[in-house]
Amino acid sequence: MNNCKVIAITNQKGGVGKTTTTVNLGVGLAKQGKKVLLLDLDPQGSLTLSLGFDQPKTLEYTLSDIFTDIIKNGKLVLSHEPLHSKEGVDLMPGSISLSGIEVMLVNEMSREQILKVYVDSIRSQYDYVLIDCMPSLGMLTLNALCAADSVLIPTQPEYLSAKGLEQLVWTINRVKQRMNPRLSIDGILFTMIDPRTLLTRSMTDVIRREYGVRIHVLQTMIPRSVRAAESTVRGKSIYSYNPSGKVAQAYEHLALEVMALGKEQHRHQIDPAR
Repeated sequence: MNNCKVIAITNQKGGVGKTTTTVNLGVGLAKQGKKVLLLDLDPQGSLTLSLGFDQPKTLEYTLSDIFTDIIKNGKLVLSHEPLHSKEGVDLMPGSISLSGIEVMLVNEMSREQILKVYVDSIRSQYDYVLIDCMPSLGMLTLNALCAADSVLIPTQPEYLSAKGLEQLVWTINRVKQRMNPRLSIDGILFTMIDPRTLLTRSMTDVIRREYGVRIHVLQTMIPRSVRAAESTVRGKSIYSYNPSGKVAQAYEHLALEVMALGKEQHRHQIDPAR
């Protein structure tokens, strides 16, 4: 699995479907035969809850323990095996203790590279590592961007979501220039789409016009659905909760599109004519 791809799923605006996308894209990739690890980098632990682990305080260790291990020892010393979800993906869970880690990182040397130490240690075991980021551009998100190969940006077709994209893209470009030259943007993913409304149609057009020239906008769009919200509460992927619904079909298409993006990027890297 030397071609493991690490994707940070991020947007500093909350409520745009980052966690739902991480879960269902991850499970969708697993359904395609890929070995997938999900990292819950949000102190709220929403990804962990969404996969059915509803008692994070009882877990033996979480992602914050990995940060602490690396900060104290300069490398991974302890063994931290990920959880195995019945949905077919592995999970390194998150917890509220990540809030303390963000404060701790402020005074650390190479503080943006801590997560990368862990990710590099497990790359050979997976085809995909998906990082669910918190809704901010703080130190934990910077760690995700430094550890990742690419970024997927879920966004709603709304005015405030569109306005926030500029700051996020600027941050990604700064990380690429200064800390992680391999970082790229896989694309913008429209979530919670209601194609019947004029606002949805106009805002998708605006985002495509403003960003589509320099950033790929994925063809897949995730429709708004009560079922998707219910599946999160039940600790299940949309494939388990409503397998024949339109959201499950959309995430299945997204998994195929992400896989195709990876093949295209790899072809460009090895094609000497490019």
